[in-house]
Amino acid sequence: MTTQCHPGLQPHLSRTRPLLRLSTLMLALAAAVAPALSQEATTPTADGVRNSRLDAPLFYQLLLGELNARNGDPGAAYSLILDAARRERDAGLYRRAVEIALQGRSGDSALVAARAWAQAMPESGEADRFVLQILLALNRPGETAPTLRAIVERAPATERVDTINAIPQTFARVTDKAAALQEVRKALASHLSRADTGPAAWTTVGRMELAANLTGDALKSAAQGLQLDPASPYPALLAIELVERGQGEAEVLVRRHLADARTPADSPVPLAYARLLLDLQRSADARTLLDKLTREQPDLAEPWLLLGTVQAQDNPPQAAEASLQRYLSLARASGDERLLRGATQAYLLLAQVAEKRGDFQGATAWLDRIENGNDIMAAQMRRASLLARQGRLDEARALLRAHPERRPEDARVKLVAEAQLLRDAKAWQQAYEVYAQAVARFPEETDLLYDQAMVAEKAGRLDDMERLLRELIAKRPDNHHAYNALGYALADRNIRLAEAKALIEKAVAMAPDDAYIQDSLGWVEFRLGNLPRAREILQAAYRKKPDAEIAAHLGEVLWLSGQKEEALRVWREGLLQGSDNETLQSTLQRFQVKP
Repeated sequence: MTTQCHPGLQPHLSRTRPLLRLSTLMLALAAAVAPALSQEATTPTADGVRNSRLDAPLFYQLLLGELNARNGDPGAAYSLILDAARRERDAGLYRRAVEIALQGRSGDSALVAARAWAQAMPESGEADRFVLQILLALNRPGETAPTLRAIVERAPATERVDTINAIPQTFARVTDKAAALQEVRKALASHLSRADTGPAAWTTVGRMELAANLTGDALKSAAQGLQLDPASPYPALLAIELVERGQGEAEVLVRRHLADARTPADSPVPLAYARLLLDLQRSADARTLLDKLTREQPDLAEPWLLLGTVQAQDNPPQAAEASLQRYLSLARASGDERLLRGATQAYLLLAQVAEKRGDFQGATAWLDRIENGNDIMAAQMRRASLLARQGRLDEARALLRAHPERRPEDARVKLVAEAQLLRDAKAWQQAYEVYAQAVARFPEETDLLYDQAMVAEKAGRLDDMERLLRELIAKRPDNHHAYNALGYALADRNIRLAEAKALIEKAVAMAPDDAYIQDSLGWVEFRLGNLPRAREILQAAYRKKPDAEIAAHLGEVLWLSGQKEEALRVWREGLLQGSDNETLQSTLQRFQVKP
């Protein structure tokens, strides 16, 4: 039996439904309004209960503001909420006004609200942070100094150095680097002479200068910071970054920090310096430093991994096994995820060590221990290398091609790995063809075009090499490697030397601190018959980068200049750096020299 409503009640019920909907909406809006008020907008009673100051007029003003925000009128909502915030001096309401302005895409209005908040509640560090972020989002770094100064000064003393160190990252996306540098200098002016915060302040200024490509000024800032406190790690870490940028003079600052008796044992500088030395291929220096680190702090895991990396290059490399296994033991004991991620590198190196002594089964066993899915590709590439070393190149290529592509970049990695196998096997034509596939599949990856050009030269396809490098220059006119490679190829073949020099000089202008490009310039000067100038350039390049290829060129120029003993010394050093370097070996054969 169906129950029906009395006809006389129907009009009353139809009017009730909108009222119910409005009540539901008001309850929802009330729930949104209440959190906007900060804890300060309440008054504690004697029994500890906090009574809100949210009276009826304020409630309806905030409710109206939220209704406007929901109905697409952020301007009205912003005005209502900001007015309430000013009257109540409430951080939560100021924050809500800023949010509404940002949601309405009005950065200027958000800045007005944030500045009003900071002025009304100067003790609020949150307000200053909002002002700073909004100024940077509006690309107005030239107005940031007062706010930045307030943030630093209001930071607790125990956190002030960290606050200063975080500034360069905060300004990282600013396009006007000069304006940003000027404002940071103003904000930190009172800290640049202080012993406690000065090293961090000078380091921050130096990093801002580095971002503006003022490497010379950054070097002076690092020196100023270290002068205030040689034991502070911050200027020394900046100095390491400067060495990476080609400022070799900065290395003196790193050594000064390491030599200071007050430098703490847990300073991050020695490990960062060791990594730098490895990147610079200064294995002997890196090994000396890592030997010292592992003696003084044998329970620190990372130095053992780096030491094992250096030792794996030795002949014989047995010491590497002990170092790498020590690392694995410490990493497992620590349970640190970051250290455990390094286990893959350790397993790969242990496989390399086993491979060096011809133990291909042992090498495969180490690779089988790699379980991380993200690292399986690296293990598969090493397995392919083992097969290629055993003369099973076709199997190695098939292994790589059969590997599933779990990520979009896996296809590119597989092609590059296959091309590298072929390069190692000196199968230049096949490597050229694989790179051609990679370039066709990933046309936006210009580094593949460069690699294809380099292999084209090895394959004797000199016209293709030149065509590819010119294509790369057309796509990336700022690619100094392409100018250098083309200029060097012409100089090495002793043709079109004026054009070769112009190309290399363009590369030098783009990367004046690159030792390899300086080597190319010295070589073209040699081809042009300018021996004194060639010797001067090559000596500077070799001082910057003691490399086997540069040693080959410098030794030849010295030999032909009559400085045969000096040439022999340089060639001997070059053999220590890379005894299998083709350029050095062919040079020694031409001169029938056995240094």
